[in-house]
Order: sequence, then C-alpha cells, then structure tokens
Amino acid sequence: MAQVHEYKRFENNVVKKTKSRVFAVGGALRVFFAALGRLMNRHYTLVLVPHSEKKIYNLQVTFFSMICAALVLGVVVGSFFWYRNSYNDNQNILTDKDSKLHETQASLDQLRDEVGALRKEARNFQNTLSGVFSTIGINTLDTQSSKTASGGDLSSFFDMRESAEGRLREADEIRSLASYLAETREPIENLGKLLESQSSLLTEVPNIWPIKGGHGHISMFFGENEHPFTGQIYVHRGIDLSTFRSGDPIVATADGQVVTVDYDPTGFGNYVIIRHKHGFYTRYGHMQSFKVRTGQRVQQGEVIGYIGKTGLTTGPHLHYEVHIGSDVVDPYKFLNVRMSAGRVNLNAGKS
Repeated sequence: MAQVHEYKRFENNVVKKTKSRVFAVGGALRVFFAALGRLMNRHYTLVLVPHSEKKIYNLQVTFFSMICAALVLGVVVGSFFWYRNSYNDNQNILTDKDSKLHETQASLDQLRDEVGALRKEARNFQNTLSGVFSTIGINTLDTQSSKTASGGDLSSFFDMRESAEGRLREADEIRSLASYLAETREPIENLGKLLESQSSLLTEVPNIWPIKGGHGHISMFFGENEHPFTGQIYVHRGIDLSTFRSGDPIVATADGQVVTVDYDPTGFGNYVIIRHKHGFYTRYGHMQSFKVRTGQRVQQGEVIGYIGKTGLTTGPHLHYEVHIGSDVVDPYKFLNVRMSAGRVNLNAGKS
C-alpha cells in the first residue's frame, strides 16, 4: 500500500509540473503575440515636404504594411536579378548554338563539295566501266539500265532534282550511287571470272620473257638472217636472247611438261623441249646446265636451266623457239600477248 501511495504522489507531481509548464508557455506566447500585434498595428507617418510652398503630404502606414512592402520589393528585385542571369545564360546558349550552326553549315558545304566531286568521279567510272564491258562483250549494264524507274541506274543519279519534301539532294544522290554500285557488282564479278579464265589461258600459252627478271635483249630475230659461221642467208627458226654472260636463269614461258632434255654437240648443245596445252611446244638451246628432267611438269616462270654457250655458238646466249604442232612460229609475237591485253584494257578504260 505504501508503494501505491508513493506512485500516486509521483504521478500527481508530474501532472502539476506539466500543467504549470504548459500554462507558462501559453502565457509567454500570448505575451509575444500581443506584443507582435501591437508592433504590427503601430502607425508611422511619412511626411512628404516639397521644395515649394505647396501642400505637405502626410502618409500614415503601419509596421505590417511596411514589412509587406519590403517583402514585395525584395521579390521584385530578386526576380529582376534572376531574370537577368537567366537571360545571360540563354544568350550564351544561343551564341554557342549559333556557333555550332555555322560549323554545321560549313561542314554541310564541304559535304556538298565532296558529293559534287564524287558525282564527277562516278560519271567517269560509269563511262570507263561501260567501255570495258562493251569491249569484252558484257552487256549487263545495258540490261540493268531499264531499271531507271526504280532509282538504281546512274542516269537517274545524274538527272536528280531536289525533292519536294526539302530533303538534302546530296543524300538522294548518295543513295542512288549506292544502289548503282550494288547493281554493278554482278557484271564486275562476271568480269573477274572472265579475267580469271584469261589469266589461266595466258599461263598455258608461251608468252613471257624466257630469261628471269626480264634481263637480256634479242641478238637475232626470227626469219632470214646471215649465218654467223658460213655468212650465208638462212632461216633462223627462233630468236636469240643474250645477256653477254653465262649463268643467268632461264624460265619456262608457259605451264607444261618436259618432253626432252638432251645434248646436241653440233647444234643446240644442251637443250630442253617443253610440251604445253593447245599444241604448243617450246625449245631452249645452248644451255649451260639443266634444272629439270624428262617427264617433269613445270609452271610458267619456273627456272629450267641457265644460259650457256654449249653446241654451235659464238658466245653465251639462249636460242628460243615456239612450235604449234609441226609449224615453227615467231616467238616474238607471243612475247607481246600480255602487253597487247594490257593495251586493250587501257584503251577500253579511255573510251
């Protein structure tokens, strides 16, 4: 029981202290707001005295109205400074955008110049390619020229006008050029296949210089010549190639198979005969030594021996013959096959 009475007393003391503190705070707030109200309601008189004998103006205001006026003035001044800073920031942004716009315009002008140059080169490319295809008999481009309505032919690329929607003309030109190049792929692939077949044909026909590296010169041509020993006119059945020394490598002028490796003391000396496709044979005489054997298959440009002065000869040189079946032909004509093919392609590119 004593503990219960003691707890009750403690509880009553806490309640009394709390009430007294609440009443004290409430009283202080009442005093504060009363003083604030009196301050806000305090009147002030503003006297406006003109520098003349005109009427003096008295303006009565309260402290509250002055605070409101000060707040309004602060808001106006603050808004002014905020607007000025915002205006300066926007002006800087616009200046930066304008600078970037000028740079973009300069880049666009450069792009237009580049597209113009591309357009010119594309015209030259079309003329050259058409000439090449016409020369070799490929008319794929002519067939595809009927696709003008689809925008794929280069003629539409050259006759293009700026679109009504205001799109860049250069973009349309590039798209048309890309379409044209895509359609040109097939005839170019056909051209590659043709050149590949021609390349394989050129390796089967004796048409390269028989001395490795293109060294030497023709010391005696095919046909009627003066015999170096008898002085009489005779028919020279090949051409003589000289480098003024022995030991220079001799190469096979076409793919083929070695059918003869022999020695003729009163004629060709050490000589090699190679059989090629399409009825061609080639003979290489007066060799110093061999690097092939009978039955061996050789490729165009492969070394088969070395220049010497064996057999009936006045000095080191290579005697070179070309046979078609049983007929002997001028080897010099075949030495120009590759050059002639190159000239044809070059002339086709200029047409």
